[in-house]
Amino acid sequence: MERIIFHIDVNSAYLSWSALEKLHNGSDVDLRTIPAIIGGDMAKRHGVVLAKSIPARAYGVVTGEPIVNALRKCPGLMLEPPDHKLYSRRSRELMTLLSDFSPDLEQVSVDECYMDYTPIRRQYSSPEEAAHMIKDRVRQELGFTVNVGISDRKVLAKMASDFRKPDLVHTLYASEIRHKLWPLPVSSLFMCGHSSVETLRKLEILTIGDLACADRSVISAHLKSHGVLLWEYANGIDDSGVVVEQAEAKGIGNSTTLSQDAADRETAHRVLLSLAESVAGRLRRSGQSASMVSTEIKYNTFKKVSHQTTLLSPTSQTDIIYQTACCLFDEIWDGTPIRLLGIRSSKLTAEGEPVQLSLFDLPVPAQNGPAEASLYAGRPASRRKEQLDQALDAIRSRYGADAVVRGSLLSGRSAPAQKAKKEQPEGDG
Repeated sequence: MERIIFHIDVNSAYLSWSALEKLHNGSDVDLRTIPAIIGGDMAKRHGVVLAKSIPARAYGVVTGEPIVNALRKCPGLMLEPPDHKLYSRRSRELMTLLSDFSPDLEQVSVDECYMDYTPIRRQYSSPEEAAHMIKDRVRQELGFTVNVGISDRKVLAKMASDFRKPDLVHTLYASEIRHKLWPLPVSSLFMCGHSSVETLRKLEILTIGDLACADRSVISAHLKSHGVLLWEYANGIDDSGVVVEQAEAKGIGNSTTLSQDAADRETAHRVLLSLAESVAGRLRRSGQSASMVSTEIKYNTFKKVSHQTTLLSPTSQTDIIYQTACCLFDEIWDGTPIRLLGIRSSKLTAEGEPVQLSLFDLPVPAQNGPAEASLYAGRPASRRKEQLDQALDAIRSRYGADAVVRGSLLSGRSAPAQKAKKEQPEGDG
């Protein structure tokens, strides 16, 4: 299965976030529409440019240059000091929104992150569709813009997001580097700084394509290990994946913004099944079980509702989490078209910890008659379900997330709701 990675980068983050804050506080000037920069001290006029507007860029102002140089290029330049508390808040808002699409995020700075698209690929018709949904939702709900780069290599996704801006989606797959990447100047290559550019220029290596086709040993002789890294990047060689921070979890959940609003129960249940597989799989990988499950709905009116219940005993089984989520959904859905669905598990316990078993976790005694046995009818055979989940986890770990797919996700049919209601006892809501 081909891995797909997004790189999401806020367009001129500091300036955009400061501009929005000033507008919110009553300013009638949008810093994004005039020659403006973030950085330094307005009174003393020292420091460096941290971010610039598009009109400022037209004057030749560049990020990282001294403010005195920027003022020479554009005497009417407006300076705004940085507000790092504001930027941290805006960054958290962005990451929270992005986690609605996929929990597999690697934040690399306050304004950029990588997202592993591979686990959510079945929810969208194409990576481009998902990327456009991400950037459009950021613009509509948060008020600023992002670029999204798409690739099968992490470094190429980063490079793609740096193509023409703002508010755009670009692809740069390994198969596209010859015509999209190689004609660019070598200074455009990620991690290729001024010193490296000068060394390569002396070797008559001017474009990324020149570097890609150069003798690796020659590059290594002049730039050591960093030169080898640049040569690999120029050739699209990068095996690194999205590194998701593994913090001790108080809860594990997943949610998804739908490509089209869901207007019927069957479609919603099918999405919940996909989410339940993700949540249960993450519980098992972290060696934990959940005692509480909640279902979240965001309608196309942006109204949010949620409901939760306590399970009879902790679980990491896909079927139990799915059936519980469906019951909760059926209790709270009012028929309004659905924009987002989510499942969250909480009250986690580590595997191996002693837990209180429920009556229905016990095996059916052989001597029981029909009346007693009926208590257990319709309850999952707990051990067999656990073994099945473990077998599926092993297959997917070895052959990829799409190696085994439930028939209901392929056929468009979800599990019967009545079965879900029978198999999950009522909780405390």
